[in-house]
Amino acid sequence: MAVKEMYAIPSQWNTPHSKEDLEPTEIEFRNVGKCFPAKGKAEAPFAIREVNFKIRRGEVVSIIGPSGCGKSTILNMGSGLYRPSEGEVFVGGEAVVGPVRKVAFMLQKDLLMPWRSIRRNVELGLEIQGMAAAQRQPIAEDLLNRCHLQGFADHYPFQLSGGMRQRAALARTLAIDPQVLFLDEPFSALDAQTKMILQQDLARMLFEEKKTALFITHDLVEAIAMSDRLLVMSARPGTIIEEISVDLPFRDNPLERRKLPEIGPLAGRLMELLKVGEDTELH
Repeated sequence: MAVKEMYAIPSQWNTPHSKEDLEPTEIEFRNVGKCFPAKGKAEAPFAIREVNFKIRRGEVVSIIGPSGCGKSTILNMGSGLYRPSEGEVFVGGEAVVGPVRKVAFMLQKDLLMPWRSIRRNVELGLEIQGMAAAQRQPIAEDLLNRCHLQGFADHYPFQLSGGMRQRAALARTLAIDPQVLFLDEPFSALDAQTKMILQQDLARMLFEEKKTALFITHDLVEAIAMSDRLLVMSARPGTIIEEISVDLPFRDNPLERRKLPEIGPLAGRLMELLKVGEDTELH
C-alpha cells in the first residue's frame, strides 16, 4: 500500500480541499499487476504488482520511478492497450476492457504524419471519429492559435522546429476533447527553455478545462511544478511506495511554482526515495 506524505507549508498557501474531495474518481487502479510471458511460456516475472491509486477529476498526478519500473505499462493499461494480469483498472467509473474513447495519449515523439499539413494532423482524431471537414477545421484552427502556431496550419512537419512540432502534437491530443490525458515524457526531447514554455501552455490548458492527467517524467522538478500529487514507484516489480501531496500554489503556472523555496526540499525527498546517486543496478 502507498504511504501518503503531506508536506507542511505556510498557512497562507493552504487552500480548502472540500471541492476537490467531492469530485468523482476519474482513474482507479485496484491491486493491479502485469506480467509479459514469453511465447510458449505460461509464467513470467511481474513488471508491476499490487498497484493501487485513485485520481479525481481535474487532478494532475505524476508518476516517477526508476527506469524499467513499469510507468509506461500503467499508462498502457489505463488506456486499454494492455489488459492487467491481475486486478482491475477503471476510467470514468467503468472497467477498462479495451481502448477508452475519453482517453488521449501524448508521447515524447510527436508522431506527426509527414504527408499531412499541420492542420490536417491536428484534425486526424476528429476525422477518424467521422466529423465533417467543415466542423473539423475551426476546431483545429482554434487549437493551433491556443498552442501559438498561428500561421503554420498549412505548413508540414519538416518545416517546424522540435518545439513547434510538439505543440502541434499537443493540439492534436486536445482536439478530440478527451477527459483524461496520459502523458508519457512528452517534453523529454526538448531543450530546457522550450520545455518550460510548453509545460506552461499545457498546465494552463489542463487547469482551465479541468482535464484529468496522469503524467510520467524523470524530471523531478517538472513533476513538482506540474502536479497536484506525486506517486513514487519502486524498482521492478514496480509498486507505489509513497504518495506525496504537492500542496503548493500555481499549479496553472509552473514557471512561478518553480521559484518557490519548497521545490528544493521536495526534490530532495524524491531523490532519497529514488536512491539517486547510490550504487544501484540500472534496468
